[in-house]
Amino acid sequence: MNKFIKKEDLQALSIELKKQNKTIVLANGAFDMLHVGHIRYLSGAKNSGDILIVAINSDISVKLSKGNSRPIIKENERVEIISALEVVDFVTIFDEKDVSSVIKLLKPDFHAKGTDYSEDSVPEKDIVEEIGGKVIITGDPKDHSTTDIISKLKEIICE
Repeated sequence: MNKFIKKEDLQALSIELKKQNKTIVLANGAFDMLHVGHIRYLSGAKNSGDILIVAINSDISVKLSKGNSRPIIKENERVEIISALEVVDFVTIFDEKDVSSVIKLLKPDFHAKGTDYSEDSVPEKDIVEEIGGKVIITGDPKDHSTTDIISKLKEIICE
């Protein structure tokens, strides 16, 4: 099954899933170098509903938030990697710096963020509440990050 869905098709998907009384959970991120923190975040998100949709920052979006040296892995490969995870039902890509446009189209029941946020600090909190959704925090403590992995690799290479 192809899990990729174009951003412009999210609204129709949402309508269909809601007709089936499915609970939709949205998770998002760059997922540039998959690590255990990503797995725990996505697993926690999936446990919060029936359908997990993951919105991945496009290459353009990653550059906006992480700088010109990122992403390390191109968006089509990141989509393929995240799509391979059993807990993920659908994957989409967005170009903006934040995931607000996806939230407006999808109208998820839950918007899952990692533990580096609190329910009150999620940037899209107001939009989620506006569409009738709820922000949830999932995953383990933020002890892992791609940025930290890159730093450790640089140390090893420069030794």
